Amino acid sequence: MISESLERLRAAIPEGVALVAVSKFHPVERMLQAYDAGQRIFAESRPQELAAKVPKMPGDVQWHFIGHLQTNKLKLVLPYVCMVQSVDSLHLLEAISAWGKANGRTVDVLLELHLGAEETKQGFTEEEILSILASEKLDGIRIRGLMGMASNTDDMAVVDGEFDRIESLFLKIKSSGREGFDQLSIGMSSDWQLAIRHGATMVRIGTDIFGPREY
Repeated sequence: MISESLERLRAAIPEGVALVAVSKFHPVERMLQAYDAGQRIFAESRPQELAAKVPKMPGDVQWHFIGHLQTNKLKLVLPYVCMVQSVDSLHLLEAISAWGKANGRTVDVLLELHLGAEETKQGFTEEEILSILASEKLDGIRIRGLMGMASNTDDMAVVDGEFDRIESLFLKIKSSGREGFDQLSIGMSSDWQLAIRHGATMVRIGTDIFGPREY
């Protein structure tokens, strides 16, 4: 039962850590079960799927986008989300900034640090993130923190090292006094407990809530 899964997770996740329900590939019917059990933050990774689900869910849902976002798909995502967690290029950051200015919005974003060993993983290097934060401020966006996806491995020592990397960078930036920089999104169903030990303020959990993907 989804409600029982959420109850177990909430009992284990410390206060102050947001539970982000990763609802990608799961039908609205199951999402509504989670909503009825009190879940309000949902995350999607495909623009078309997000846009199709928004009108079918209650209006107080807080939508996050966590997938690779192409600039030609911004209109399917930005009107609905309260945060884009997966900003993985300067080109995308600038496009979101331009959309925010044009639409009178300030979009909360996280910069994605390339963590995993896989070359297919998206994201910035540490140096690129520090350079972006040191450069001139972009209007229409608010950089709230960092996001990372660990390597797809059963070796928790590898994941631990990657989470240590992103935590160190997050604390370095936060300690510099940057205003509003307070979110660290790491951890999924397989490693969220470890993520919390590394200072996660958000954990992105799908399977442990909804079970295996249905499509």
